[in-house]
Amino acid sequence: MGSYNVLFKRSAEKELRGISKPHLAKIVEKIKTLSQNPRPQGIQLLKGEDRYFRLRQGDYRIIYEIDDTNQIILIIKIGHRREVYD
Repeated sequence: MGSYNVLFKRSAEKELRGISKPHLAKIVEKIKTLSQNPRPQGIQLLKGEDRYFRLRQGDYRIIYEIDDTNQIILIIKIGHRREVYD
């Protein structure tokens, strides 16, 4: 399996900028690993969705979509677990 390109929705980029630095570094590192393995251990398909996945990083969640045909990962939303599903 080759490397996937990771793209961000504009809203996800904005959410990422609002995260404090200690958490931000870990989240960015977790997102980087998705390019080599878009389905790492611990991901879950969101309930009620057939294409969005959830990845945990501490109290934060990364919601993303995988396009295997074009080898693209689209980061949809990033946020604290209390707020990300709203």
